[in-house]
Amino acid sequence: MTKQVSDSIFIIWSSSDPEVAHNLALMYGHNAMSQNWWKRVRFIIWGPSAKLTAEDIDIQIKIKEMMASGVDVWACRACSENYDVSDELESLGINVLFVGKPVTEMLKSGWRQLTF
Repeated sequence: MTKQVSDSIFIIWSSSDPEVAHNLALMYGHNAMSQNWWKRVRFIIWGPSAKLTAEDIDIQIKIKEMMASGVDVWACRACSENYDVSDELESLGINVLFVGKPVTEMLKSGWRQLTF
């Protein structure tokens, strides 16, 4: 396993609970990069968190801060289409794509994973 992959983490955030967003997922995602805990951080909005992101301005601000610190933010296209929020997420600069295959590839290549 290469150093770059072993020092890479992806975070799956699926909870619709704003408390989980503010006090776990977004906090860790931002600090993981800004505090140099990991060399590469990918934050994946998957499931009900897509709808919450589209509706909550405070979450949108925190996601933009994460992206400014170097976190790569993705959202599941299937989920965002189910919630009819793809345009809102893309307007925030979030990469909206079908994530099943890329997540599988990250797992198989040795990325670390955390889920909220």
